[in-house]
Amino acid sequence: MAPTLDTVFAALADPTRRQILTMLLEDDMAVTDVAEPFEMSLAAISKHLMALADAGLISQEKRGRVKWCKLEPDALRDASIWMQAFGQFEAINLDAFERFLETENLTTSPPSKD
Repeated sequence: MAPTLDTVFAALADPTRRQILTMLLEDDMAVTDVAEPFEMSLAAISKHLMALADAGLISQEKRGRVKWCKLEPDALRDASIWMQAFGQFEAINLDAFERFLETENLTTSPPSKD
């Protein structure tokens, strides 16, 4: 069964999982190597890896005694296509928007009673 967009976005919602995906951009990694930079148990990392695998974002295979993780970049294709639909909207310039709000606030706020 192919992962749904909900499953992919749920997996990507966690910062630890996003960091794991970034690490796997470099090369395949053993589970123990994936776990090394994190201050959590191997069991906790395994749960994160399971969520990524369930979303199809990574695959895992056993090579000898070692379990390896591999990034599956094609799994992001549907999510990317879905997000591109929003690319038609111009990005908001937040600095300009903040200046506009400050100007509006100055012109519409009642005078202080000082």
